[in-house]
Amino acid sequence: MCPGNENRHGDSHRLRLLFWESTGRCNLSCVHCRRLHPDHDPGDELTTEQARGVIDSAAGMGRPIFVFSGGEPLLRDDWAELARHAKDKGLMTALATNGTLVDPPLAGRVAAAGFHRVSVSLDAAEASSHDRFRGVPGAFEAAISGIKALRQAGAAVQINATICESNVGQLPRLYALAGRLGAVALHLFLLVPVGCGMAMSEDEFLAPTECESVLEWVVRRQAGGEIELKATCAPHYYRVAKQWLTRHADDDGAERVRSGIRSRGCLAGVGVIFVSHSGEVFPCGYLPVSCGSILERDLAGIWENSEVLRRLRDYDLLTGKCGRCEFKTVESGVIPLALGRRRRTPVRA
Repeated sequence: MCPGNENRHGDSHRLRLLFWESTGRCNLSCVHCRRLHPDHDPGDELTTEQARGVIDSAAGMGRPIFVFSGGEPLLRDDWAELARHAKDKGLMTALATNGTLVDPPLAGRVAAAGFHRVSVSLDAAEASSHDRFRGVPGAFEAAISGIKALRQAGAAVQINATICESNVGQLPRLYALAGRLGAVALHLFLLVPVGCGMAMSEDEFLAPTECESVLEWVVRRQAGGEIELKATCAPHYYRVAKQWLTRHADDDGAERVRSGIRSRGCLAGVGVIFVSHSGEVFPCGYLPVSCGSILERDLAGIWENSEVLRRLRDYDLLTGKCGRCEFKTVESGVIPLALGRRRRTPVRA
């Protein structure tokens, strides 16, 4: 569930990936959730017809990958109906779930809905760490059961993991677990301080040297080619992979690493957009800067004309150390991470 080979120039702001927060409701209470109150029902989610409108708009914008996200999207009664509508419109669809609600009958319905992939969140290789992260005892075992049911039903399962200081040491075991569960991919998300994550200890965020080590590990594992491995919200991966390739261009796994370099730079508002449960549009789910509402303006109009998005797409507006960085046209920074760190600074002081 990632955009194609793009940078931030030329055709770079063609919409590639649309995340729709189908509901704000959730059965977990994750400590890193981008929402401030993940266990609260906001009660203002789009109706079925309004949701169909989002899908119709996406189909007219170059047919991006359409991700049913949340909250927990399986709590929405009409998810299957809307998934069928998206498929009928020619969209490639994906489902992002925590997996805890999935039993064999529900797994069969998910598989029948035709999602290209179903991503399940799994933040550790053992129960205590995952359950602590997800805020509910038993979440790990429920997610594992959900993954097994989905695989049995024939769904292609991708495992998503948020990486921080508490679980970075479990990466090799998590990778092995993903393989044993029959996952087609493991996507690693660097922890972003937004929503509940703003209250997490600064010690949970990986230091730059640790990030570099994690990304180098990802490259080496990619070269092994066992399952797809991708670092998300890590635009510096492009540089790390390219530097590895200069040293290992003739290695057996070099082509697998090359094929895994799908994008460069932060894609928030460039190839990615996020539509909230209430119809508000954001550059991505981790960047709480509104671009407008689909209840007031057409999604395509927001994508093409939003001043927020225009500024995100212009490298020349970068200032300070980001503006001076020699890699700015390659990495461009994780914009939500930079914003979150900046907002946290007065709190630490």
